[in-house]
Amino acid sequence: MTTRKPWHGVMVATALPFREDLSVDYDRYAEHVRGLVDAGCDGVCPNGSLGEYQTLTDEERARVVRTAVEAVGGDRVMPGAGAYGSAESRRWAEQAREAGAGSVLLLPPNAYRADERTVEAHYAEVAKAGLPIVAYNNPHDTKVDLTPELLARLHAAGLIAAVKEFSGDVRRAYRIAELAPGLDVLAGADDVLLELVLAGAKGWVAGYPNALPKASVALYRAAAAGDLERALPLYRALHPLLRWDSRTEFVQAIKLSMDLMGAYGGPCRHPRLPLAAEQDKAVRAATGNAAHLESDA
Repeated sequence: MTTRKPWHGVMVATALPFREDLSVDYDRYAEHVRGLVDAGCDGVCPNGSLGEYQTLTDEERARVVRTAVEAVGGDRVMPGAGAYGSAESRRWAEQAREAGAGSVLLLPPNAYRADERTVEAHYAEVAKAGLPIVAYNNPHDTKVDLTPELLARLHAAGLIAAVKEFSGDVRRAYRIAELAPGLDVLAGADDVLLELVLAGAKGWVAGYPNALPKASVALYRAAAAGDLERALPLYRALHPLLRWDSRTEFVQAIKLSMDLMGAYGGPCRHPRLPLAAEQDKAVRAATGNAAHLESDA
């Protein structure tokens, strides 16, 4: 019998609820996290970019992790440990460990365009915290590309257990499998979920399950089972929403969809502004078209 690893399955990069005064609503966050797991999601990733971690104080960021662990148990919680410095990232990984989390999600250095030697030293430093690390490859925003070759070296050195792949290039899953067969690939962008799961991805670090958890879980389970008769129609129906996960306005879009689906998305902290009128209209239409999938799931 195979034991589920803490990063396997549908791991929701959670949106963080702010009150109208933009203070963190921890009670509402705990309720949201529990609701996601009750709907079939396997776990949550607090303090990712969808959780607006860059706008949080240290106290807020630490409490978000503790809130998630208390709500659903540490084996279901994979906090983001991204920070400008390696020492800061290591401290966030240590905080996650002390809170009881089962793993951490770690960006490469992103204060500047780091070279590969720097990237390796960064992951080595954070690995000292003692938690399994899921690398996060997002070359669009960080300008640092965790290539399959670099990932293979990080894995061979025992520094990472998996990678959240957000490059958008689904071909990489096959190259990673060739170079590092033991490295778990996780779908990192909602709009390439089906392609990466069919290529062997072991999980999905997901955005849109915040708004449609049951439909998203149904899609993932069907894809993982190779049931294209079920998965493909769901994927096509959800894709107009899933594409927002790869856009600059993904936080606002997902929070709006949450509001429309009867959950609480709420406002974003600045510098994020509400969606422009045309964007708002598009998200409302796509959410309305997909709403029945949640009740049907």
